[in-house]
Amino acid sequence: MHFLIFGFGLYFLPAIIAAVRHTHNSGGILLLNLFFGWTLIGWFIALVMAMSSAPRCVYYRGW
Repeated sequence: MHFLIFGFGLYFLPAIIAAVRHTHNSGGILLLNLFFGWTLIGWFIALVMAMSSAPRCVYYRGW
């Protein structure tokens, strides 16, 4: 059971990274990872996209 959870976590790692970093194309990374992640090349492309895309700017208005 733990192996399945670890496997899904590893498979969707690019999508998780994109969601945590709040990137502007996190939906595209998720779809790329979902449909082409099984081809190891698609997984690496999604990982590079998740790591290299700039996070969305979040403006803090102060007090």
